Amino acid sequence: MVHLLGKLLRSLREDKFFLVLLAGLVALSALAPSGMGAYASLVDWPTIAALTGLLLLTKGIEVSGVLHRFGLALIRLMVTERAAALCLVIAAALLSMVLTNDVALFVVVPLTLGMCRLTKMPATRLIVFEALAVNVGSALTPIGNPQNLFLWQRSEASFGQFVWHMLPLVALMMAALLVLTACTFGRQAVQARDDATLVALDRPLLGVSLALYLPFLIATDLHHVGVAVTALLAVFLVLRPRVLAQLDWGLLLVFILMFIDLRLLVGLAGVREALQHLGLDQPAHLYFAGIGASQIVSNVPAAIALAEYAKDWRVLAYGVNVGGFGFMVGSLANLIALRLSGDRRAWLSFHAYAIPALFVAAAMGYLLLFVR
Repeated sequence: MVHLLGKLLRSLREDKFFLVLLAGLVALSALAPSGMGAYASLVDWPTIAALTGLLLLTKGIEVSGVLHRFGLALIRLMVTERAAALCLVIAAALLSMVLTNDVALFVVVPLTLGMCRLTKMPATRLIVFEALAVNVGSALTPIGNPQNLFLWQRSEASFGQFVWHMLPLVALMMAALLVLTACTFGRQAVQARDDATLVALDRPLLGVSLALYLPFLIATDLHHVGVAVTALLAVFLVLRPRVLAQLDWGLLLVFILMFIDLRLLVGLAGVREALQHLGLDQPAHLYFAGIGASQIVSNVPAAIALAEYAKDWRVLAYGVNVGGFGFMVGSLANLIALRLSGDRRAWLSFHAYAIPALFVAAAMGYLLLFVR
C-alpha cells in the first residue's frame, strides 16, 4: 500500500496537466472561497464511479493477456500500417456511436497498445487518431456522448430526428478523418517483432472481466453505479489484487480536479455575466460560443451552461460536438485517450492534429448550418 501510494505521488508530480489543475484550484479558491465540503459537492461522483469501474474491467482484460493475442492475430491480417490505422479508426468511430466515446476508447486503446508492443507501429499517433475518431462517431447519436444525451432529452426530438440532423456533419468529418488517416500512415508492412511471442492467458481473470462488463453497464444505466463499482472492487481485491495495483488512480484524481475547477469557473459571477452578453439568441453566436466554451470547460459543461440561453438545440449540438476537437480539455474522451496512451508527451502530438481539425470541423458545421 505504501509502495502504491509512493508510486502515485511520483506520477502526479510529473503530470503537468494535474499540476495545472491543482494550480487552477488554488487560484479559483482565492476568487470564490468555500469549504472543502462544497468542493466535494461539485464532483459528479456517479461519473467518477463509472470511470473507475470501466478502468478496472478494461485493465482486467488487458492484464489477462487476451488483447496481446488478439493484437497478434490482427497483425497477421493487416498488411500495412495504413490498413491497420484505418481499421482501428473506423472501429473506434463505430463503437462510439453505440457504446459512448469513453467506452469505445477503453476497448480500442488497450488493443492498440498491445498491437504496438508487438510491432514498430507508432502507438501515440494511432491513439490520437482514435481520440479524433470517437469524437466524430459519438456526435452522430443521442447516446454517443453525454452532451448529446443531455441535449436530446432537453429537445424532445426523436432518436431518428437527432441522428438525421447530425448525419451531414458526422459524414463530412468522418470523410476528412479517413483521408487524413490515409495520408498520415504509410504503406510500411506490419510485421511482428522477432521476439514477439504469445503470453500466458489468465482465463479466470478474462472470464470475470468479460462477465461483469455488461452487468456493470446495466447497473450504471439504472443509476446503481455506486453499488456496482463497490462490488467490482471487492471481486478484484479477492481474485486479482495486482489489477487494482496497476489501475491508473491518477486519472481519477485528474477528473475529480477537473470537475471542481470547471464548476468553480462556471459559477463565477463574471463568467455568468459574460454569457448573458454574448447574444446567444443569434444562432451563429450560439454556435461559436459552443465551440469556444468547450475549449475552456469541456463540451459537456459547455452544453449544460449554454442550454439555459439557447433557443435552438440543433445549433448547440453542432457547436459542442465540434468543440470536442482543439485543446485536449475540449472533450473528456481526449483526456482518457491521452492518459491511456502512457506517453507523457502525447498531448503534443494530439494538438498537432486536433487544433487544425477544430478549424476544419468548425468550417464544415458553419457551412451546413448557415450557408444555403
